[in-house]
Amino acid sequence: MSKGKDLKPHIGIFGRRNNGKSSVINLMVNQEVAIVSDKPGTTTDPVRKSIEIFGIGPAIVVDTAGIDDSGELGDKRVAKTYEALKTIDCAILVIVNNEFGFYELELVKRFIEYKVPYLILHNKSDLVPLDPLTTEKIRQISKAPVMSFTTVNNNHLPELIETLRTTIPETTYQKPSLLGGVIKPDQVVLLVTPIDSEAPDGRMILPQVMAIRDVLDNDCICVVLKETHLKQYFEQQMPKPQLVITDSQAFGFVNSVVPADVPLTSFSIVFARLRGDFEHYMKGTPMLSQLQDGDKVLILESCTHQVSCEDIGRHKLPRWIREFTGKQIDFDIVAGLSAVVEMKQYALVIQCGGCVVTRKQLINRLKMAIDANIAVSNYGMAIAWMNGIFDRVMAPFNLNKQ
Repeated sequence: MSKGKDLKPHIGIFGRRNNGKSSVINLMVNQEVAIVSDKPGTTTDPVRKSIEIFGIGPAIVVDTAGIDDSGELGDKRVAKTYEALKTIDCAILVIVNNEFGFYELELVKRFIEYKVPYLILHNKSDLVPLDPLTTEKIRQISKAPVMSFTTVNNNHLPELIETLRTTIPETTYQKPSLLGGVIKPDQVVLLVTPIDSEAPDGRMILPQVMAIRDVLDNDCICVVLKETHLKQYFEQQMPKPQLVITDSQAFGFVNSVVPADVPLTSFSIVFARLRGDFEHYMKGTPMLSQLQDGDKVLILESCTHQVSCEDIGRHKLPRWIREFTGKQIDFDIVAGLSAVVEMKQYALVIQCGGCVVTRKQLINRLKMAIDANIAVSNYGMAIAWMNGIFDRVMAPFNLNKQ
């Protein structure tokens, strides 16, 4: 399976206006994908471009607006730049003329806050060389690599690529396993995949496809069927599965059919283990039983899609939560990576599986809620809790042994 965009490390380029950030990107990708101009403030919204890095593979480079932009429009550009910082796995801070002051210190502060590894590039060193005193000043507040650079030629490009390769966390580009440590070779894994109006025409949703491949990569036997054939599978005494994974929406029915001695979980929970904040999901899910009249719940969708009456996040979850609690609960839904306003107004945040975003993007998306001590949960865990099978669907992950 080729890497999807969710497995590509995201590299952000940050710095003041006219420091040559776009020129650095153009040199890295060996083509003009970012607008280069002597006029400050040319870059507005973050611009993304794919790149191949030797030793890493595909990556996404993100060009951002100047951090020193000003005025009403400039402030909005700066806000977009800081928002982009939450989505990246590694940062390049571009400086020129040995300037390392307020703006750079503010960026470094944000890098540390969001646990983003970074390197510092002194660009246009052909015009003004990097001063050893600047390097010493930086060393007093940062251990990040500092290197001279110019886009006049590509002489420094190999050093930049090698520095990036050692700076980007390996976990962002090494292929992780959805079910590693959960299943063993030669076991039978049964995937229950309902096909409803939310399923894309002629194909399966990404979590299902990735689960099939991961089962095969773990040298197991993969059986895929719709929920309508689940009873038939067990009644015909087919090979007993060592694990059943279902769509969370079918938990109630599947739980009633799958024998109690067969481990059961969902695609959403498997993805939460790989991509989300599993520990905080576990701690926050019981909040569903404590919701009161007037409480607000925030539902976070990582993707944007056409909405139908069967949409789980916008229709089914709110209905199920109101029925489960018997309370008048208010809901807000935020899709994609859009900013969340006034996080403290929510009693609970429920995040989807996050199959189309990186782990860094999802973790940073939940950070505001966790920092505010707001309970967070996941689609699958929330549905399991409301169906009274939370302990059963978490058992496959050997949580009691951790």
